[in-house]
Order: sequence, then structure tokens, then C-alpha cells
Amino acid sequence: MSVTWRGSATLAALTAAVITAAQLGAAAPAAAAPGPPPGSIASMGDSISRGFNACGWFVDCTSRSFSTGSDSGVNSHYLRIRAVNPAIDGRNYNDAKSGAKVADMPGQAAAAVSQGAAYVTILIGANDACTSSESSMTAVAAFRSSLDTALATLKSGLPAAKVLLISIPDIKRLWQVGSTSSSARTVWSLFGICQSMLANPASTAAADAARRDRVRQRVIDFNAQLADACAAYGANCQYDGGAVFGYQFQLSQVSTWDYFHPNASGQAVLASISYAAGFGW
Repeated sequence: MSVTWRGSATLAALTAAVITAAQLGAAAPAAAAPGPPPGSIASMGDSISRGFNACGWFVDCTSRSFSTGSDSGVNSHYLRIRAVNPAIDGRNYNDAKSGAKVADMPGQAAAAVSQGAAYVTILIGANDACTSSESSMTAVAAFRSSLDTALATLKSGLPAAKVLLISIPDIKRLWQVGSTSSSARTVWSLFGICQSMLANPASTAAADAARRDRVRQRVIDFNAQLADACAAYGANCQYDGGAVFGYQFQLSQVSTWDYFHPNASGQAVLASISYAAGFGW
């Protein structure tokens, strides 16, 4: 069984995130005019956007999705917008799929278009890097091709919609905070979680260290494509500037059922960071 990351900040944490992203070569966020708060929202992505393991044993928990969830403890994008535009009430569509990769984004984009979404969040790429082995990671060119196809569908079908591209979390950070936990190491091995990064988690061998760095670099490369694609999209697209990638999450913000997906606390932090890096409604 393979499980993949389906994976309130202070001003200092956000600043550090942006600085980290800049140091890693991420592009600055696109200059996007926010306009009025949207009247509907759709989430595209994987199990992170589905709230996987945030309230049940290996199940989706969309009520705790950082993007479209209704749980007040998470305070999703949807709830934050509803506080200033009640017209969005009930118009929160979760089109993400647990286990999705970037190749699934064109289909999800078509769903968002059919729903007439005025605001779309996209968090994708963890499953393209978190695979059964390093060799099976998605190629950067293929990542960009699928992303461009999805964005073209959104742009043509929802020309006025705002699109937020969210950086992929730093999956090496998960290894850093979990590798000293015997429980995390056991679960990672038992369920074959993100073996490209998490295989041999206790090893300090040069080969394992180099492998982890290469997988992290693939995430950085994917994030660079997200930034470039958003800039090419135009003023209706906003990239988070690497804020989510740069956030130094703690093991306490990860589900103890798989030591991989964000728990309710992790989803709340993700909502706070990504919303603050977005359109500012």
C-alpha cells in the first residue's frame, strides 16, 4: 500500500518562507488585482486538499480541507471568504482527488469550469515527487506540460476567475521532523510512504543523504514551474511565492495515522499561510 501526501503562521514564519523560496530561486508572486471577494470556490489537487486523515482513519475529510472545508477550527479559504462575502455560502467545490498527480489536473480543471468557479486553488505535485522510488518521479517537463494544459482549460473556461497556485510543501522537512520517531519510521516502512524520500529514514549514509537532496530538488524544480506558469497565465493568477514550501512545519501538525498528511492543526496552518500569500480579500 502506497500513501502519498494528498502534503496561524506568524509574520516571521511567512517572511522566512518567502526568503527561503527566494534563496532557492523561486519566482516572485505575480502581481494580481484581487477584485471583489469571489462568490464560489473550487479546489484542485490531491489528498492534502481532500483533508485526508484529518478526521478519520485513512479517509478523506473534506470538511477540514484548507481550501474548501467548513470546519471552523481549520478556517479554510472558503470560510475566510464567506466572512466577507456571504454569497459564497454552499458554493465550495472540492474537485481534488486523493492520490492525484499533475497529470490529473486537466480533468479537475474541466470540473471547476463546469461549476463556474470564481476562485480556484491548486496544490499539486507532492505525489509527483513522493513515489515508490526516486526513478519513478515525474519529469519536470511532463509536470509543466500537464500544468499548462490545466491552466489553459481554466483560462478559456473561466476567464474572470482568480487562480492561486500553492507551492508544494518541503517533503524533506517531513523526514527531518519524523526520522527520529520510531513510530513514524515504522509507519513509513509498513505502508510504503514516499519511499523516494523516506526510504531508510534512519540512515546517515552519503547515498541516502544525496537521494533525499535530489528528491527535494525535484520539488524545488516543480515549484519553479508553478511560479513560471502562473506568471505566464497573467494577472488573474497568483503564486504563493514559496510560502508553503518554506514553512517549517512540526511533527505535531502531521497525522499520527500515517505520519505524512496534515492533521487538523496542519490544515489550519496551511489555510493561514496559503490564504495570506494569496489575493488578500
